[in-house]
Amino acid sequence: MIEILTPTEIERARKSGRFVALVLKTLRERVVVGTNLLEINAWAAEMITEAGAESCYLDYAPSFGRGPFGHVICTSVNDAVLHGLPHDYVLLDGDLLTLDFAVTLEGIVADAAVSFIVGTPRDPQDQRLIDATRTALAAGIAAARPGARIGDVAHAIGTVLTAAGYEVNTEFGGHGVGSTMHQDPHVPNIGRPGRGYELRPGLLLAIEPWAMADTANLVLDDDGWTLRSATGARTAHTEHTIAITTGDPEILTA
Repeated sequence: MIEILTPTEIERARKSGRFVALVLKTLRERVVVGTNLLEINAWAAEMITEAGAESCYLDYAPSFGRGPFGHVICTSVNDAVLHGLPHDYVLLDGDLLTLDFAVTLEGIVADAAVSFIVGTPRDPQDQRLIDATRTALAAGIAAARPGARIGDVAHAIGTVLTAAGYEVNTEFGGHGVGSTMHQDPHVPNIGRPGRGYELRPGLLLAIEPWAMADTANLVLDDDGWTLRSATGARTAHTEHTIAITTGDPEILTA
């Protein structure tokens, strides 16, 4: 399903996006060395309740996970890159943490992710990896204009990641959002320009470049959810929800 939102729905999407951005900003400020992943989940759950929002993850049970997810945020640490299931783990100095968060507020979904180093950086390559996903996201967003195609967005993302020396996994990528979290069109992190669905004003896309330091291969953790780099290498993941407009794309989760 592909939803094209009305101007009224786009205004509601702005509220969802602002809330998701606020939660991720707040969590990033609160997370320190010694924070437990379960604390992060509890903080996010409290903010969801206070805002009258609904988690997109709590009851989520797709075919690729051992559902339901049972938590309200994904917390991926070091070699974990996607769908990190919060568990009893205390963050160490130098850990590379990704927070991925999605909610429905007033009937519209917003979805975003941020990667950052907890405490003191261990290796300059960690920040280089994070920066590559951020630059790739900016490139993908810049390409998301009316009349462009999904392949143009994917090509922009993939060009940045491959130029930085990273292999690109094609199993998981971005997606449309609207009244539900995962919709068509799929937004790969590498692709051919001029191909795929033509972007139209009113379309919401969650664009999410992610990369692993020395591989494109994933392995599934024993928890049935967390996806890790096959080599144990560090990972990073950056995501925004955007609205396609008649001009420049609007970043809803900035």
